Parts: sequence; structure tokens; C-alpha cells
Amino acid sequence: MAEEFSGDWLDLREPFDADARDTDLVEILMQHLDEKARPRLLDLGAGTGSLTRWLGHFVARPHSWILADADAELMSRAFDTLMDAAEEMGWKATWPQKKALLLHSPEGAWRIEGILTNLADAPEGLPLDRVDVVTCSALCDLVSEAWLVRMAAALARRRLPFYAALNVSGRERFSPPLAGDALVARGFLRDQRRDKGFGGIALGPDAPAVIARVFAAQGYEVRRAPSPWIVPRQARDMAHELALGHAEAALRHEKRSTAQIRDWADIRAAQADDGRLAVRIEHQDLLCLPPAG
Repeated sequence: MAEEFSGDWLDLREPFDADARDTDLVEILMQHLDEKARPRLLDLGAGTGSLTRWLGHFVARPHSWILADADAELMSRAFDTLMDAAEEMGWKATWPQKKALLLHSPEGAWRIEGILTNLADAPEGLPLDRVDVVTCSALCDLVSEAWLVRMAAALARRRLPFYAALNVSGRERFSPPLAGDALVARGFLRDQRRDKGFGGIALGPDAPAVIARVFAAQGYEVRRAPSPWIVPRQARDMAHELALGHAEAALRHEKRSTAQIRDWADIRAAQADDGRLAVRIEHQDLLCLPPAG
């Protein structure tokens, strides 16, 4: 089974994801979908529906989503959160025949359904014949190159675009500097490259380059844009979680430096709680467009 994440963590990071994603790439994707009267989007590793809630506003007309994830609890939370978001915007939400959720926006209804599937087996189990574009966010740095090659080939056969947001690119900075930063960064990098359940070593910070190479080999036009997480000092909870998460990951691999890493984590957690810790995590967004014809 592929690596899983808690719903609370996904909720905490959602506003930082939204601020980080590059909107120019999204506008290019929307232009590509202009010919579709009712675009159909498949979101891989949908989690709590963060990308759906953000990207759906750019479609600006009736459209549909299929949310794919292996975690039934996250899927249920996604639908609850989508309905809550609709209510906050004054939209009506309905469940015709209990088959799909409809969010009735002023620009047209969003039709949303979910499928539970182990994404490690992808493209098996994915309804690629029913969609116009495949999306994901914070997924491709977890997968193996073999997984990505399979996906690219499957999408190329159907000439489907692929939009992959928020792929780590290997640079993070905690401010102010602290002894132990390099040690924790080294352990964290090693953890990013362990097997995350997708059939081999995870791409980690190599994800942007590998996505570009693999899809270009299928004839795709690949566009890339930076999408850094910028976590200011006042975002205390997020800074706290990032520091502890980096330390926990580093501890899996830097066994001889356990005490030093724990000291680093204690100091960073205290800084975060006092509003003295800022963090920047570099990511890249990629948009892969199939060849015309």
C-alpha cells in the first residue's frame, strides 16, 4: 500500500498549497480544455479534496471530478469538506441518486464522485477513458520512475494532459539558521528517496526532472514553474509541524546523530511556538500537454 497521510496534516497544509501553486500553468491548462463543454478531471491521491477545491474555480463552467484515493476515511472527509466549502460560498449541494455530489456554483455545477483504489497499481483501476485531464498534487515525489513511465504511456495512448503540482525539488530553508540544519536536511533527503509503496525508490527531489523527461519521451510538451511553500513566522502550527516532520524523517536514517537531531527538533519547535521560525520549501509544478493531432 502506498504511503498515507493524516487528514489533519492535509488540512493544515491546504492554504500553503493553494498559495504556492503556479496559476500561469493552470491558465494554460484551462486554454487546452477550452474545447470541452464540460471538462472531466481525474485527481490522483485526492486526499481531502484540496486540489479540487482550488482548481475547480479556474474551470469556470460545469465540470466533473473523479477523486481517486486508497483511504476511505480521507475520501469521506473530502466530500464533507467540499460540502462545507460550498455552504460557505452560498452554493447548494445535492446528491442525486446518491451517485455523485453536485455543487451548484453560479457558473455551473461541479459533479464529484470518488473511487477507492490503490494508486500503486496505476494505471490499473483508473477510469482514464472517462476523463479529459489527469491531475495530482504532492504525489509524484512519492512515486517510482517505473510507476511514472507506466502512467505516461497510459496517458499518451489517450492523449490526456497531466498536471502535477507541488513536487519537491530538494531545497528547504529554516530561518534563523541553526547548527544541525545540514544534518537534518541530509537525513530528510535520504528519507525522501526511500520506497514509498509505489514499486521502487521514490523520486523525491528528482521528480520534476524525471516527470519532464518521461513525458517528453512520449512526445509531450512540458512546462515547469516554481511553487515554493512560504511559511512565515506567524504560521506557528505549520512551522512546528514542518520542523518535527523533518526531524522525524532524519531520525530514520541518521542513527548515530539521534541526540543532535532531537536537540534540533526541540529548539525548532520552541522557535515555532514563539513565532520565531520561518520556513521555505521549494517545489515545482509541471504541466504536460500531449502532442496535437
